[in-house]
This record gives sequence, C-alpha cells and structure tokens, in this order.
Amino acid sequence: MNNIKTKFSIKDLENLSGIKAHTIRIWEKRYSLFQPNRTDTNIRNYSLKSLQKILNISYLNRNGYKISKIAKLSEKEIPLLVNEISKNKNQNNSILNAFKMAMFSFDKSLFYSTYSDLEKQYSFKDIFYLFIVPFLDDIGLLWQTDTITPAHEHFIVELIKQKILVITENEIDIEKNKNSNQTYVLFLPENEIHELGLLFINYELTRVGAQSIYLGQSVPIESLEYLTDFYNDITFISNFTVKPDTENINNYLETLSNKVLTGTNNNLLISGRQIDTLDTSELNEKILLFKSTKAILETLTPNKNY
Repeated sequence: MNNIKTKFSIKDLENLSGIKAHTIRIWEKRYSLFQPNRTDTNIRNYSLKSLQKILNISYLNRNGYKISKIAKLSEKEIPLLVNEISKNKNQNNSILNAFKMAMFSFDKSLFYSTYSDLEKQYSFKDIFYLFIVPFLDDIGLLWQTDTITPAHEHFIVELIKQKILVITENEIDIEKNKNSNQTYVLFLPENEIHELGLLFINYELTRVGAQSIYLGQSVPIESLEYLTDFYNDITFISNFTVKPDTENINNYLETLSNKVLTGTNNNLLISGRQIDTLDTSELNEKILLFKSTKAILETLTPNKNY
C-alpha cells in the first residue's frame, strides 16, 4: 500500500469530482459529510474513502438528488443508490468514477469487473468512445493538476492497452488481410508514448481486413523509410500528443516528407494536440491533419458510422 496515494487535498477532490472546494467545505461544515484529517499546519487532507464518497455524492447530485437528502443516507446506502441509478439510466459517470477508483487504488479487480459489466451492454467501439476516451481526457486533466502520478496513469493505461490488444488479436483474419492492396503503417514519433488512440485505429483496420502494420511507440524516421522499400502505396498514421516539441514539429515533418512522402504515392494522417502548434503554410500536401482518432477513422472507413 505504500505506493498508493491515500491522502488527497481538497483541490484534488475538486479536480476529481467537479465540485468546487468552497462547496465541499460548506457541505463538510453543514452536513458533516466528511471528517478530514489535518496536518500540523492545519491543512485538510482526505482519505481514499472520502474520495470515493465525494465521487458518489457528485454522481447523485448530478442526477437530481439534493445534498440535504444525500446527507441523510448512511455510508452503505450512498453506493447502493449510485448503483441503482446507473443500472436504470445507463449513465457513464459511475463507470468513470469506478475507473478512477481502480486507478487510485491500483485495483485490477475493480477495473476488470467494471469493464466486464460494460461488455455485457456495449460493443468494443462504443466502450472506447463512450467510456475510455472521456476517461483518458480526465486522466490528462488530473495529470496537469498534479492530482495523479505517472504511476497511476501507466497502471490504468496498460490495463486498457491489454484489452485493445486481446480484442484486436481476436479480429485477425489472415485470408482477408492477404487480399488488401492498401498498406497502413501506424507509428508514434520518437519519445512519444501515448498510443491508445493509435491502437484503436489498428483494431478497426484489422477488423475490416486492412493490411495494418503497427510499429508503436518512439519510431525513428529511418525505420519508416525502410518500409518504403517493401510497399509502394503506404498510408502512414500517427498521433502527436506531446512530441515532436512545438519548436521542432515543422522540421520533423519536413524531414519525414523528404524521406517517405515526396515522389511517392504515400501519405500521412496525423491527429493529436501537438498539430495545433503547426505552421501549415508550407505543409506537404500529402500530410492530412485530423482533430481526433474518430475523424481519421471516418476518413478511412466512411461507411462504418463513426
């Protein structure tokens, strides 16, 4: 348990629940909903149990329950009511909260059981867009506000990654892939590790029988150039989340263009927040920019209702 974050500031609770710190203080004082510990300098800190409670209270509050009514519920009644509402409404807030709790407590069993419940109701594509994408957005914000550590992010991302890899393997049809003329090469630039969106694209391409070559994280341009000796018509696909750096991104794409795009039938599709920093005035016409993973898939498989 030493590596598990068990103490949270009131700002952490605000970031995780969406309830303002000022409101939490009022509820704490008026309804005695929480019993925070205090440091020697009188600063509040909250337990993992308090975090779970504020997430449940936030969920009930968003579903029309007044705080005065919630305050009258026992510690056991609150999670029971949350489960009842989530089953009746199929809302995703309780799922996202369960994923957050699994992440904070490094609880694989909670992640697996929550995911298993989703599989009974949704396709994998729906699970990805309705739950995983919003959860990843939350992770980004929690990381930016120092609410979580890299260990939390890596733990939960690896669990999600395992799910994508297993379901992708189950979709492989060797005979179908042999009949595909178009080759897709999926890669991340050097020092870029955020690959879940790219893995999902690989899953969808595999599912429809496309020839998909997944290279993964931190791939040098020279390795991409090597592939052009074997394939004549390549669609390269990448995601720039944190790399290349803003000051290097245009030079990176110029080098990549010269190595694998210019004078070929190849093209490059890119998504990710780093493309917002691009100077597009001299961008190679073979490079296409997209706002999201979903937008790339809508272009690649236009009849698949993304």
